[in-house]
Amino acid sequence: MQAFRLPVTKLAGIGVHTAQRLEKLGIHSILDLIFHLPHRYEDRTKIVPIGSLVIGEAALVCGQLEHLEVLTRGKKSLICRISDRTGGLSLRFFHYTASQYQALQGRSWVLAFAEVRQGYAELEMVHPDFSVFLRPELAMPETGLTPVYPLTEGLSQTTMRKAVKRALVWCQQHPDALIDWLPDSLMKPYGFPTLVKAVFTLHAHDAQQPSEHTLHPALKRLALEELLAHHLSLQAAKAATKVWQAPVLAGIDQHLAQFTAGLAFQLTQAQQRVIEDIRQDCRQASPMLRLVQGDVGSGKTIVAAYAALIAISSGYQVALMAPTELLAEQHHRNFSLWFAAFNVQVQLLTGQLKGKARQALLQQLHAGHTQLLIGTHALFQDTVQFHNLGLIVIDEQQRFGVQQRLALREKVHHEGMRPHQLIMTATPIPRTLAMLAYSDLDSSIIDELPPGRQPVVTSVISAERRQEVIDRIHHWVAKQRQAYWVCTLIEESDVLECQAAEQTAQLLTEMLTGIRIGLVHGRMKATEKEAIMLAFKTHELDLLVATTVIEVGVDVPNAGLMVIENPERLGLSQLHQLRGRVGRGEGDSYCVLMYQAPLSAIARERLGILRATQDGFVIAEKDLQLRGPGDVMGTRQTGLMQFKIANLERDTELIATLPELGSCLLAQHPEALTPLCERWLGHASRYAEV
Repeated sequence: MQAFRLPVTKLAGIGVHTAQRLEKLGIHSILDLIFHLPHRYEDRTKIVPIGSLVIGEAALVCGQLEHLEVLTRGKKSLICRISDRTGGLSLRFFHYTASQYQALQGRSWVLAFAEVRQGYAELEMVHPDFSVFLRPELAMPETGLTPVYPLTEGLSQTTMRKAVKRALVWCQQHPDALIDWLPDSLMKPYGFPTLVKAVFTLHAHDAQQPSEHTLHPALKRLALEELLAHHLSLQAAKAATKVWQAPVLAGIDQHLAQFTAGLAFQLTQAQQRVIEDIRQDCRQASPMLRLVQGDVGSGKTIVAAYAALIAISSGYQVALMAPTELLAEQHHRNFSLWFAAFNVQVQLLTGQLKGKARQALLQQLHAGHTQLLIGTHALFQDTVQFHNLGLIVIDEQQRFGVQQRLALREKVHHEGMRPHQLIMTATPIPRTLAMLAYSDLDSSIIDELPPGRQPVVTSVISAERRQEVIDRIHHWVAKQRQAYWVCTLIEESDVLECQAAEQTAQLLTEMLTGIRIGLVHGRMKATEKEAIMLAFKTHELDLLVATTVIEVGVDVPNAGLMVIENPERLGLSQLHQLRGRVGRGEGDSYCVLMYQAPLSAIARERLGILRATQDGFVIAEKDLQLRGPGDVMGTRQTGLMQFKIANLERDTELIATLPELGSCLLAQHPEALTPLCERWLGHASRYAEV
């Protein structure tokens, strides 16, 4: 095991229990501990006279112990009163140990640090950090700023600071643990410190820190190295794919021409351009890795169908993976219709398919009789075996975990072979994020909407005007139009979200007499959802009450009104996805964002952005600024692009330098690639291939 990968228990003073708590913060090794940086610093470099304390500000004070007692009335607490020549101050402890009480009993001077607040009779500090001394001259302030680390339950700042200090001492004793793989010649233009100096500086062992910690050169130095490791890993993965073989998929021109001629609409120039990119990729003997971005309603699915037909008419199977059963079912309907003339067997595999029916489907798939398998995460299961998988299409790719995508790719059994991959997203990827997170993929953008797509008029109103919205639905349905009513997530609970949708549907049924109302949520059986969606699509229902399960894939042209309750709970990109369910037919379309007052400043800004623009790429950029990359791309759960130090929004200018810096490093110091990626990514770099 490399020295820097040694477990934290190798450090003196870190036992099993502390190690278990550190693991909750993602800290397993000594290196993890070294790169666990403070999120702020406290100034304990000067003692403030008690008479000069300011309410709401943290300060270091030194006072003589005047009084110590345990209060038993109300919530039990320990009160310690100290004073200096300028005034008195109470130190209050609601949770205290016997050793703390004994320490205070046995000494006469106290050095304490905490935020100052107004107490019952005088100023007080609650749960301050404190030390006790026999003489005032022994109570010395810190020589530098004190780091404050992110913690978890059961870990104190004192424990964390001691652990980090031991890790840094260990580093000094093992110089090979933090080898600087970025040479001075490459770092000189940035003016950044060396790796070791940056680490020690950020743990506040220097005398001072600048007031704006996030702009500190030491922080930027570490962020650059981490970003570079991710970039190099993806580039290495891209190069590695050239080694793999993939089936050459030329397709049958007659079938492809027949397919486009049979469509009820003309392909846009953007769709045709992306299709040509895919055809060129599939004709190569190396695997296609292409990301197709397209805003809501731009026609990505028909492009995916064309790609699938290329593979199928070349004699290979296709797997199409969708994030929800609802979307998988809709894909199954559409692809079955489009491919009916070509005698293609299209099958649907979801978690709902059980028993003999499931077994029969798996046998047909393994025998090669099923040419197109559409499904959800059920496609990952070991029992799902293909005969000759040639193409994988992943819809709404950011909703899948990296390991899941890897498992699907490895379902090709031919030695040295990999299937082609077409990855689609209707969540436009901010340019900053795309430059790094998807630098290993070739990218195509469908930047043109089909003719007839109508702009959606978006309004933001308070829930106090709910009755006006309900009245509006009455008038809307009277014009033979349909509407959605979306209930958003409540307290991160699917169960509560579904309950809210059920209650809303019941309430609207009582208030909208004569209007046919349906309900769809994620906990319904697939057959129930399918029946309700079909009834809505065929206009047997006027109003569909739903959870965010309808965010992707639902296509009902006659539905031109959408009401979204509590939109402040959702991100901009998700709201844009939901809004994209309307505006698909003739006539005007509207989206009503009905919020709960009062709105926070950020929520007000987000809803204002959605009202002002319908450009998905602009919205995605704003979402990245306001919420961060993990929320925008759904990567919080996937393990992809999780950064210890880098911040994609803050470090935009660093990301722009990565291609040139990476090329220089590989040309001049190729030996740095592997250890650099190992330091920051561990074994995660293998995921870059998906």
